[in-house]
Amino acid sequence: MLTNLPDRLTNLWQQLIGSYWFIPTACVLVGILLAPILVTIDQHFNRDMVREITFAFTGDDDAARAIMTTIAGAVLGVAGTTFSITIAVLSMASSQFGPRLLRNFLTDTPNQFVLGAFIGTFSYSLLVLKAIHKYDVGFGVPQLSVTFAIIMAITCALLLVYFVQHMVHAIQASHVIQGASNEAIKNIRYWYSNRCDIEHQRNIEHHDVEQFKHWSATPIYPPHSGYLQQIYLESLITLSQDYGGVVQINSSLGHFVTDKNVIGYFYQRPVEDPSNLQKTKMPHLAIIPRTPDGLFWQRFAGCIRLEQRLTQSNDIAYSLGQMTEIAVRALSPGINDPKTAVNCVQSLTNCLSIMMRCQPPTPYHFYKPVHEKDIADTVSHPSSAILAVVTHMPKISDFIDSSLGEIRRYAAADLMVLKALCQAMIDLNYARVNDAQLQTLIHEIKLIERAGADNLNYHQLADDLTAMCEQAETFIMSEDAQHHYFHYISDFDAHIRQALQTQSKQA
Repeated sequence: MLTNLPDRLTNLWQQLIGSYWFIPTACVLVGILLAPILVTIDQHFNRDMVREITFAFTGDDDAARAIMTTIAGAVLGVAGTTFSITIAVLSMASSQFGPRLLRNFLTDTPNQFVLGAFIGTFSYSLLVLKAIHKYDVGFGVPQLSVTFAIIMAITCALLLVYFVQHMVHAIQASHVIQGASNEAIKNIRYWYSNRCDIEHQRNIEHHDVEQFKHWSATPIYPPHSGYLQQIYLESLITLSQDYGGVVQINSSLGHFVTDKNVIGYFYQRPVEDPSNLQKTKMPHLAIIPRTPDGLFWQRFAGCIRLEQRLTQSNDIAYSLGQMTEIAVRALSPGINDPKTAVNCVQSLTNCLSIMMRCQPPTPYHFYKPVHEKDIADTVSHPSSAILAVVTHMPKISDFIDSSLGEIRRYAAADLMVLKALCQAMIDLNYARVNDAQLQTLIHEIKLIERAGADNLNYHQLADDLTAMCEQAETFIMSEDAQHHYFHYISDFDAHIRQALQTQSKQA
């Protein structure tokens, strides 16, 4: 559990700041702590200096009590108003963008801070109001505390204006799509590397990579049902190292599994394996491979995190799926907003192009014996790495099919979206780095062409899409296409251009 302590603490922190109550609760605590502190300062503060401050409160206890009562009642009423506005926005967002996008609105930090500022001011005002004593000549009126309450009330009024302006922008489709795109890019940067990892290339040629599937295998079952949200690799590597084998996880992040699903295998290393023979020469590293027992399953349950519902994590597919859901809902008959679907296609294209240019994460994870690390520090030759964990990472073709391909299936009768999808394949071609990606783009263009031919109502529209797909396929297949600009010319435009050229020649 301690090997992945930073990741576990990060997940806990994300859950706290992602909840709707954390920031408002923190603001309430700040108000509760701030009130007695300022009241105490008032007791030891020179009141003649307070009168020299222009905007400071210098009234009697009745005026202070009236002001604090007004502020407490006002900010509580405004807090109820902001909460009502938030509920109305959530209801509209659920119908327009989908219920799974609600979390983006609930976890919006500005909204939580505005509500927390109102409630915190209310808590502060109540405590200061309690500290105002009538006929207390020795103490007097807490003038600094009342002055600070007035400043907080003015700040809350400004925050209310900001809150309305922020919510107006938050419900715009472009803003929601941009937020989902930024989250997806952040997750892509988390998993994908901008440079090719030489160590990864060397490890791919490791002997265990080619042989471990021939070892004795034990199915791995999850401890309970749920969505796979996190895999703690360091803990899993330590578990594989202690039991002398290789753990292979076949399920990807975001997949739903039950306690009866086989999500992977534990491959036990043969006793005569060279890695074991090498390690048994070192008494403090001698590990005899053993089959999984009860302790193995207890430790494995702590190596993964399963949730009963999909939550925001570092899952790329979940982030891309948010934009896909917005596009699919925009194409429904009740909303019928193909322009929003086109914006989603363009944002998805941007995210996928980043993935195509980056080094994908390796599924193979190794560990190096401690003694071997010491040798590598003192001797020039590199230390040997031992395979421990094999994970499953979707390929770029899987991401294209689950995002743009899903939109294609729902937009089969919409020419605007189909043309945007065809243009997306052309844009992705500028970012491709290998032939496998090229074949994926060509395959998707053929599916777009077939979808339009089978579902568009007018043959003129189908012919227009077919012509664009054919020109796009020819352009992508041409050499040096990544250094040229693609411009689609329809048959009608070509006919008009030819007619104009003929007239100019006759003139």
